[in-house]
Amino acid sequence: MASYKNFPLIIHFLKEYSSTYNTKQLQQKLVQILEEMNRKTTYFEEVSIPTIPNSEIIFEFGIATGEKIDFLTNKETNMTLNILRDKTSLDFFCAIRYYKNDTEKKIPLKFDYYMFRTNFTAKTIEFRVFHKQGPRYITPEELVTMIINKINKTSAKKILCENTHGTFE
Repeated sequence: MASYKNFPLIIHFLKEYSSTYNTKQLQQKLVQILEEMNRKTTYFEEVSIPTIPNSEIIFEFGIATGEKIDFLTNKETNMTLNILRDKTSLDFFCAIRYYKNDTEKKIPLKFDYYMFRTNFTAKTIEFRVFHKQGPRYITPEELVTMIINKINKTSAKKILCENTHGTFE
């Protein structure tokens, strides 16, 4: 596993967070959360103010393995968790599928495609998000905030905090 060779130079959102976890613990938690969210139906209201009433969202996450992206399956997640040693960055792909609920059927809408790089230093994680294409029904900031909130909900103690002064509060 390595950084994605063709990661875009343009960044649409950049944010750093302080952590109570060390780098390896944080990487493990991130990969596990993304795999848990993968291909699960979520209601728009759980992520953002809905721009599409009565709609559902399905996230599909993949992780970079050099020149390609492998979607996070249970097998891929376990393999990733076993080889996290000394990685300072991990690159991910995210497809967000939108569906409008119309009485008896789900109507597929346009998808959003994101790439994001996570850079790790001692007790910090930085998200660099690139919006590849799509309507941006969910913004890059909302995507990162959702991931951070999911990570924080896994512990009684807050794991990640926005890094405004370089310290964890």
